[in-house]
Amino acid sequence: MAIRELYIDRLRVALTALVILHHTAITYGASGSWFYNELRPSSAPSSLLLTLFAATNQAYFMGFFFLLAGYFTPPSLERKGYARYLGDRLLRLGLPLLFFILVLGPATAGLATWAQGDGFWPTILWLWHHQRIINGPLWFAQTLLLFALAYCGGRAIFGAKLEASARTVRAVPSGFRWLLAALGVGVAAWAIRLGIPVGKNLFGLQLGYFASYIFLFVLGTAAWRHDWLRQLTVRHARPWIAVMILALLSLPVALMLGDTHRGAGSSGFEGGLRWQAAFYALWEPFIAWGAIALLLLLFRRYGNRPSRLGDWLGRRAYAAYMLHAPVLVAVALVLHGWSAPALVKFATTGLLACAITWLVADPLVRLPGLRRVL
Repeated sequence: MAIRELYIDRLRVALTALVILHHTAITYGASGSWFYNELRPSSAPSSLLLTLFAATNQAYFMGFFFLLAGYFTPPSLERKGYARYLGDRLLRLGLPLLFFILVLGPATAGLATWAQGDGFWPTILWLWHHQRIINGPLWFAQTLLLFALAYCGGRAIFGAKLEASARTVRAVPSGFRWLLAALGVGVAAWAIRLGIPVGKNLFGLQLGYFASYIFLFVLGTAAWRHDWLRQLTVRHARPWIAVMILALLSLPVALMLGDTHRGAGSSGFEGGLRWQAAFYALWEPFIAWGAIALLLLLFRRYGNRPSRLGDWLGRRAYAAYMLHAPVLVAVALVLHGWSAPALVKFATTGLLACAITWLVADPLVRLPGLRRVL
């Protein structure tokens, strides 16, 4: 990898850690879906703060993953060809997804129900007999497989031949185009949520969030083609960072006006013909554009240097993402009897879960058979 792109590996590490902290927040009172909830969403200040944290993450962090995945899709396909590229995607995405469905997902669900007194093995047997599939965080791998197939199909039918393709440097789109994209993604998300609200899964996927996921993946492919990540400057990002800050300040007001103590994704925010749903759908891209631009600039400026620790963390980030669900639930269960404030338990459990997950991932990426997958 060229030295100028080391920062993208560092970004993946940070986003993976943020995913773990996001699920830790849900464990201790934030609104959202997760295997184990020690505290349910409430009107407690800690629950409101964790809900704001989780809602802000949700607005951009998985979309950011898709943008980075899209960024590396064209060069990978053009280097490997269709057959080898899709085979690699099946290996790197399909096998971890299958392993989570067959092993890690049921095991994590069993841990959670065991803590509630329902038993570990009865849950495993119930899932097996009822043919319930749990893809957990590996919905991301499932979606990337679909996106890879769609990109290959579109490229084969409508795109340039692989051997004839080339990067064409173009200027970063104007702020007006950023605005049009934000409005378009927000309206599309709201329209999807009229029929498929946030929190409802179809085939293990929350399609209510897919407007931004699809757009950012496609944007990533264009960003590689036109070299936009390198050309992004503070001038491009500054207005959107300001917009992001204003949007962040607006969410608590909207929650209070919406008369909800459970946060985004409830009491009208999840979908339907309600002002809360329209607000939340439009709010997300105005957060995302600023957060993504800010993080790209910061990591490109300060995270683009060789680092043994950074390389170690980056090499294990994907394995950590795949493994974090059972580790996080196990750490939360060990600390269940500890009488500490929710925010203290959130910080402690989250940091421990991050550290342990990376340590568990370390020997796996060293095994010859698993190195190609993880």
